Amino acid sequence: MPVQAYASSLISLCQNLIRAKSLSGQEEEVISVLKNYFVSRGIQTFTTDEYGSLIVTVRGKEKGPVILFDGHVDTVPVPDPDSWTHPPFEGRIHGNRIYGRGSSDMKGAVSAMAVAACDFLEASRGNFAGSLVFAGVVQEEVFEGVAARSISKICDPDVVIIGEATGLQLNIGQRGRAEIQVETLGVPAHSANPEKGFNAVYLMTDAIRKIREITPPRHPVLGPGILELTDIKSSPYPGASVVPEYVSATYDRRLLVGETLESVLQPLQELIDNMMKKGAVAVIETTTAPFYLAMAKQTLYNVRELNRHRGPTDPHKESAPWAESAYGKATHPLAAANPRRFPR
Repeated sequence: MPVQAYASSLISLCQNLIRAKSLSGQEEEVISVLKNYFVSRGIQTFTTDEYGSLIVTVRGKEKGPVILFDGHVDTVPVPDPDSWTHPPFEGRIHGNRIYGRGSSDMKGAVSAMAVAACDFLEASRGNFAGSLVFAGVVQEEVFEGVAARSISKICDPDVVIIGEATGLQLNIGQRGRAEIQVETLGVPAHSANPEKGFNAVYLMTDAIRKIREITPPRHPVLGPGILELTDIKSSPYPGASVVPEYVSATYDRRLLVGETLESVLQPLQELIDNMMKKGAVAVIETTTAPFYLAMAKQTLYNVRELNRHRGPTDPHKESAPWAESAYGKATHPLAAANPRRFPR
């Protein structure tokens, strides 16, 4: 395909994907747009897995490696569309950029991979060794890696190319991710007589302040293992003149090579233990640690319900290190020649 025709096809597909709203669990329309594109390019055979991800597999005439092009099609919400300079679901072009929710994360890359794959198949007419797999992945924003691992089990790829934005640099690894939930328990009372209760919010603020002092380990290529507070919830809510008896705080933890459930949670355990020794959290009455891996429940667009830990693996079923990387394993000359890597 001529360069101009390729660009036109790519831009059109990207705009159509942006116009298809696709919050996590609501990806049916964007998956349909991708299916229609592949059909228009002469590809009739594709499947959707148990999560609803679209998988397109084309095998060459000779045996060879399986190459997987992986890109997620779900996006995070748009709380206030009116605050956008350009409408978030129209895919408008301004200058040399396409604007819209998911344009860079990552419908632009998904479009590029889909168009490039179809052009390659058209030009090669199947005269290549191995298999080419395209995957439009769902639920990445909520359960990062869960649906992607399902696809990898189905196609067993030798090479995976992920289209996440990297500043056009070749990355050979990525930090993992887990969510950690911290809880504090207080004693409810009427806010007119707070001395008769114990405010769980104050307890949580003490914990948050100390958690900020924790310095996660650092990897020479992947960077720091980030520990960042992402939300706080108190109960009852609204308070309505009641001293809060319960607070939950969620932390996003970016994981490094070799880290385990125990090594990630140990600094938090030590922090809580020290606070309890000083009597700061003596009111917490629990037989387990007041923190754990966050759980989440999500209904998929194919009506299946997903209920699991928001981490890379189920820690109760797998004891292997959480964060794995291709660091040190890359042998491709491009990887050796390009030392600049910007971790996600």
